[in-house]
Amino acid sequence: MLGMIFGVAAVIGMLSIGAGAQEQALAAIEEMGIRNVIVRAEEFKDEELKEMRKKSLGLSRRDATAFLEAIPSVTSIAPVARVEARKVFAPGGKSEPRVLGVSSGHAAASGLALAEGRFFTDAEEKAAAQVCVIGPKVRKDLFGYGPALGGDLKIGDVWLTVIGTLKTRFEGEEKLQGVKIVSPANDVYIPVTAALYKFPRQPLRQELDEIVVTLARDADPQESAAVVNALLQRLHGGVGDYSLVVPDALLAQSRRTQRIFDVVMGCIAGISLLVGGIGIMNIMLATVLERTREIGVRRAIGATRLDIRNQFIVESFTLSVVGGLSGVVVGVGIAKLVAAYAGWQTIVTLSSVLLSTGVSLSVGLVFGIYPALRAARLDPIEALRYE
Repeated sequence: MLGMIFGVAAVIGMLSIGAGAQEQALAAIEEMGIRNVIVRAEEFKDEELKEMRKKSLGLSRRDATAFLEAIPSVTSIAPVARVEARKVFAPGGKSEPRVLGVSSGHAAASGLALAEGRFFTDAEEKAAAQVCVIGPKVRKDLFGYGPALGGDLKIGDVWLTVIGTLKTRFEGEEKLQGVKIVSPANDVYIPVTAALYKFPRQPLRQELDEIVVTLARDADPQESAAVVNALLQRLHGGVGDYSLVVPDALLAQSRRTQRIFDVVMGCIAGISLLVGGIGIMNIMLATVLERTREIGVRRAIGATRLDIRNQFIVESFTLSVVGGLSGVVVGVGIAKLVAAYAGWQTIVTLSSVLLSTGVSLSVGLVFGIYPALRAARLDPIEALRYE
């Protein structure tokens, strides 16, 4: 029974870790926007930038305008300009967030959800208003558990008023298929015009760090990404100073990877169940030898071969049932312990419980049949004089 317990627990534990990892990856991808193509500026050293700037000015608002005018499948664009600020101060504390200048449509394009307040408007963007929206980690660092809306914070020499706070499904960073995905939990969003006009920038630095291109519902993201790339090649004179991220492709690849992980982990854990089944068979075979006289007595007083066979099948099946149910409890406990002490998100799915218990019961039944048949075939006379 121990073999079945640890086999089922291994299946549930490993699949729960995999399901948790997949959920976190999906949350990260969804926050990028499934219907988006994201153009990111690459980072280079100053010596390399001097040569590149002879052909390309880097990612700029000109590129964003070209996407909107030249590609029919593009419905909106959201430029992003990073502000070089190490620390942000407020009367109640300090933080070290990412400070990003974005357009008023950035929240809708990137699927950002507000916990309180609002995002800035087109009018505030055009006026380069000194307002901002902050992530939950920044809110906690600067304002603690007190009110944040209407509060002031300082970035460099510029004071801004908080008009909204975000809620997010994950924190920290994720790396999927070599693409870094950063949670907005530690972000400060200000109007892109304020970022470009009111904060200093290095002379060779590109105007924008990212452009989020939102596509029409019927557009194919990967085909649209190819068109965006072709347009950028012409605008940048063939200089590869940008990269494309297609969340839809990342999502598909993440699901394929997760399916492979589930199959591999399921096979590894299934070996434990197989070993447990072999253990049940060996124990039942030993039981047949030890209970040979009992079988003879039962046959002598009227038990049929079917009765003997069913007796041993029920016994082996019972071992599997008890072992399987105990394994479910142990597996759920392992998932909870991993989540509590390792800090990994784990999700115990109904499919993993049904799969592990189903295989457990099947293994117990299959490996119990041979000992049962062997017991049923014993000759009652030989069995009675066995001892």
